[in-house]
Amino acid sequence: MKNFMDKDFLLTTETAKKLYHEHAEKMPIIDYHCHLQPKEIFEDKKFRNLAEVWLGAGDRYGDHYKWRALRARGYEEDSISGPDDDYKKYSQFVESMPYFVGNPLYHWSHLEMQRYFGINKVINAKNAKEIWEEANKKLETLTAREMMYKFNVKTVCTTDDPVDSLEWHKKMMEDNTLNVTVRPAFRPDKAINVELSWFADWVNTLAKVVGYEIKTLNDLTKALAERIEFFHSMGSRVSDHALDVVHYAPATYDEANAVFLKGMNHENVSSAEQDLYKGYILLFLGKEYKKHGWVQQYHIGALRNNSKTMLEKFGPDTGFDAIEDENYMEKLSALLGALDQADSLPKTILYNLNPRDNYALTILAGCFQKEGHKSYVQVGTAWWFLDQQDGMRQNLETLMQVGLVSQSVGMLTDSRSFLAYPRHEYYRRLLCEMLGNLVESGQYPAEELDTLGQIVEDICYNNAKEFFGF
Repeated sequence: MKNFMDKDFLLTTETAKKLYHEHAEKMPIIDYHCHLQPKEIFEDKKFRNLAEVWLGAGDRYGDHYKWRALRARGYEEDSISGPDDDYKKYSQFVESMPYFVGNPLYHWSHLEMQRYFGINKVINAKNAKEIWEEANKKLETLTAREMMYKFNVKTVCTTDDPVDSLEWHKKMMEDNTLNVTVRPAFRPDKAINVELSWFADWVNTLAKVVGYEIKTLNDLTKALAERIEFFHSMGSRVSDHALDVVHYAPATYDEANAVFLKGMNHENVSSAEQDLYKGYILLFLGKEYKKHGWVQQYHIGALRNNSKTMLEKFGPDTGFDAIEDENYMEKLSALLGALDQADSLPKTILYNLNPRDNYALTILAGCFQKEGHKSYVQVGTAWWFLDQQDGMRQNLETLMQVGLVSQSVGMLTDSRSFLAYPRHEYYRRLLCEMLGNLVESGQYPAEELDTLGQIVEDICYNNAKEFFGF
């Protein structure tokens, strides 16, 4: 029987151990997609206790993975995401830990205790008080920035709305004491989702930001281009899109503008009309990204806000999303093809939330490569609900079989938590285990171990640095 989560956790062969300890373990981190709050990084937030940093501040903003598990345990919502007593919320989580058997939360939580706080105790009710006191003592000096420094984080890309002033990014650019580069990422979902009730209100907010009325689609694209210029000046080199369902159809300006006007008038917008408008906007944005040398990211396949009751109570993005199963390859292919044909396809990362799409998406990405670039269009790491052992293995295995895993830009956190960086370690251990097994089983020569070590270092850090131009 192996020891619980020791230094060789998830590593079962000598080759895997060598790849991890001599190559993966030492590499810095580029976290090119996350949901950390820039204000908290700039202010170097000091957390009041373990409950706040581990579970959330009680304002319905926190770790959705942990919240969903606690909901399954039947606890009251106010003691999960809400304003209940911190120690009560912490106690519920710790008491629940043994019941998370097989869930990645069990490993992640123990890695968080080990790596941030140096606490190697098993997380359970028996050790709850001791862990609480020891961790809180460490939190007196373990601030937001120090958490990032612990994992040698070099670059972080936050997720930012086009109307955002980026005031905290500006302050961080001028802060010589900050040892991490924090870049904004352009997230224009609200400009794209013309069918939603708040579309017109958001466009009017954008109008106030740019200083002129937005009455037509030309006005909107002009404003978006200006915001891209501003984001670029603030260090942005990445965009991010939540394409829950891919909408695309070729459209003239007049056709797309007619849909835009319907959205501004709060009229119903059909799926076919969304194809026209969203296709037009995505083509426009792709051309802008290509012009600025940006990377665009398409996150595809979320089915959001499934509990209308909880949506009414707490709003969106509180952990009530699921996996969409709509077919989208044909429309995505047409979108990428139209950008490619116009010589306007930027570097692109595609993410699927439905594991069904692993092979189709990876093979589609391979159709749009460019001379002089390594994996110009590629599939990103296992995302969201797939961010666990089975999902990561499937993602990596698919990249090995029908793509080139050696060109992958590797892991990201996609997290709202400063405690999420051990997920990079988790990914790296699984990567080394899988590559090590190829050597140990005679499928890859031991004499190429130095090359394999370099591939591991590239996936962990070097490929992302080159791909994003950081």
